[in-house]
Amino acid sequence: MMCGGSSESKPATAETQQIVQEIKPQVEEKEGRQFEVFEAVEFKTQMVAGINYFIKVHAGNNEFLHLRVFRSLPHEKKPLALASYQSKKAKQDELVYF
Repeated sequence: MMCGGSSESKPATAETQQIVQEIKPQVEEKEGRQFEVFEAVEFKTQMVAGINYFIKVHAGNNEFLHLRVFRSLPHEKKPLALASYQSKKAKQDELVYF
C-alpha cells in the first residue's frame, strides 16, 4: 500500500468489526439514534500519519453507512476517532474517499 493512496476494498475482518463496535457510540450520538445492527461489511485503508479506515457498515434492513475512522500512531496512545461518515448508503455503493 502506498502512503496516501487507499488500498483495494477487502471483506471486513474481526479487527474491522472491533473498530466499528468501538466507534458505534460516536455514530449513534451524531445520528441521534441507536443501531440494533452495526456490522462491518468491507473496508479500505489509507496510510497517513496513522491509518484511515473507510468501512462500509450494515445498519439493518437495507441501510448502510460509510465510516472514516482514524487510528493514530501507537506511540500517540489516542482513541479511535470518527473522522467522518455518510448515511443513507446502499449495499452496492462503492467505498470512496470522503
